[in-house]
Amino acid sequence: MNDSKRVHLVEAIRANVQKYGERAAFKYQSPGSNEWVATSWKSFGEKIDKLAKSLIKLGVKSQETIGIFSQNMPQWSITDLGALSVKAITVPIYATNTAEQASYILKDAAVRVLFVGEQDQLDKSLEILDQHEELLKIVAFEKDIDLRGCQKAIHFDDLIAQEFTAEEEAEYQERLANAKFDDLLTLIYTSGTTGTPKGVMLDYSNFAKTFEIHDIRVPVNESDHSLCFLPLSHVYERTWSFYVYYNGATNFILKDPKQIAQAIPEVAPTAMCSVPRLYEKIHTGILQKAGQATGVKKKLFDWAIATGLEFVEHKIEGTSPSIILKAKNSIADKLIFSKLRNAIFGGQPRLLPVGGSKLSDEITKFMHAIGLPINYGYGMTETVATVSCFVENETPIGSIGTPMPDVQIKIGDNNEILVKSETVMKGYYNLPEATAEVFTEDGWFRTGDAGYIDSKGHMVLTDRIKDLMKTSGGKYIAPQLIEAKISNDQFVEQIAVIGDERKYVSALIVPAFEALEEYAKNMGIMFKNRKELIENVQIKEMFDQRIEELQKSLAKFEKIKKFTLLPAEFTIEKGEITPTLKVKRKVVIDNYKKLIEKMYKH
Repeated sequence: MNDSKRVHLVEAIRANVQKYGERAAFKYQSPGSNEWVATSWKSFGEKIDKLAKSLIKLGVKSQETIGIFSQNMPQWSITDLGALSVKAITVPIYATNTAEQASYILKDAAVRVLFVGEQDQLDKSLEILDQHEELLKIVAFEKDIDLRGCQKAIHFDDLIAQEFTAEEEAEYQERLANAKFDDLLTLIYTSGTTGTPKGVMLDYSNFAKTFEIHDIRVPVNESDHSLCFLPLSHVYERTWSFYVYYNGATNFILKDPKQIAQAIPEVAPTAMCSVPRLYEKIHTGILQKAGQATGVKKKLFDWAIATGLEFVEHKIEGTSPSIILKAKNSIADKLIFSKLRNAIFGGQPRLLPVGGSKLSDEITKFMHAIGLPINYGYGMTETVATVSCFVENETPIGSIGTPMPDVQIKIGDNNEILVKSETVMKGYYNLPEATAEVFTEDGWFRTGDAGYIDSKGHMVLTDRIKDLMKTSGGKYIAPQLIEAKISNDQFVEQIAVIGDERKYVSALIVPAFEALEEYAKNMGIMFKNRKELIENVQIKEMFDQRIEELQKSLAKFEKIKKFTLLPAEFTIEKGEITPTLKVKRKVVIDNYKKLIEKMYKH
């Protein structure tokens, strides 16, 4: 199974079960308690084996698909690795997805067994069950889930408690022995610009190469402990968690990401992957608290931050700070920064990779100033996450670091970043034309992002060629899909969805004034002009209700949280729409900058 330095993921996990035995593989919070409960490597391995044999008993064949429709919990990783152990392909589905979105993935991937996390996911699955004859079984992770009398449903604990025949045991051993690097490991569905998800095909060689190059650039070791709080459905957290297990470290699995602020100092992770949103919140929280300080405390904080930022500037420039500045920074660290790190992280973390969307230069500098070693990087599902990242002891602010080892990068037409590596996907599932579109004739993957490589070899992102958006939480948003839903309303003339690198989705909406004015007259709403009309409380409430109804089928992170009604249409003259009446988003964002920023102020 071994090939050069590469190690098959299933083989690595099985070796660690033998190597680490009673050591903790992962910890989780027991239901109704904040106490972290450990599961040993031995127990982890036993449960993986039982799940694997259960899939054989259910009739899942080699390279057939199983789906996981759940938030983070121990059963997620057990199921994932159990499925991989029998050469099945895991298909993750976000816990927040609607029934309609889940149904599309189930059908496209021909999922045979679906694992669900909570009652909500089970109920959504039952809602669409009659559309999926290919489903053999629905497995509920939690014991207290009501199966609603469904004959195809079973609880996880009951599934793995079964007895297995000698034939099933033999079949399991045979599949383990026949594991190959070119077996598909997963299908991860990402939204295209049309909003139609595409299944990204990743095999074991993609992940083996990813682990190999991370060992060089961002190594995790067996003494590390990591906090898993991003959705395991996302390529970033799932790959990172694989990597944590691959290297024998301990993974702390957080079910509710809303508990992250409390969990981080409890766990005191030495290594943890995250998205920019976490550090945006940390930054805001620190500044808010500092703003409440007065007198000497306020002066001391301001002095410390100024000192830390000055020190970081030397790291950015690659120059040596003076002896005096080093001494001042050491004092600032002792008096202020170490206390901040203890309060936020429970100590000094060693490795904090950050990716998924853009992290502002201001926040990057601030985090390095207070001694949080965030390692900013760039990647995507199609490249098994990391393409480039900061190098240790280097802080190239404004860039996305340098390419990972054995990852080739060049700049193509329209300044598009092109990638070639063993980490690049095999293609989109059942979509040969879409696959061909994202590869050049000589095999380079088109990222859809524009940029350049500076004189020091750092990659700099300048633009997103594709219109697909990413919130600052790392979730992909297809704006046209949202716009199409809202535009169906009789009172909406034009809409521009905003969300790229933002905390949530917002929108600028031009009402269909003829219909709106008629509605206002019928409701007895008085107004002198359009501006007065759109500022009317009743009108705003009416739009609120209609938008909520129109976006019911969207996932939570896709929904418009705030919107602003505009008194005038987008025009060709102002460059806001094309001759074919398509909204030119960048121009609209520039023209309405102040209104947009207002929607993101608390």
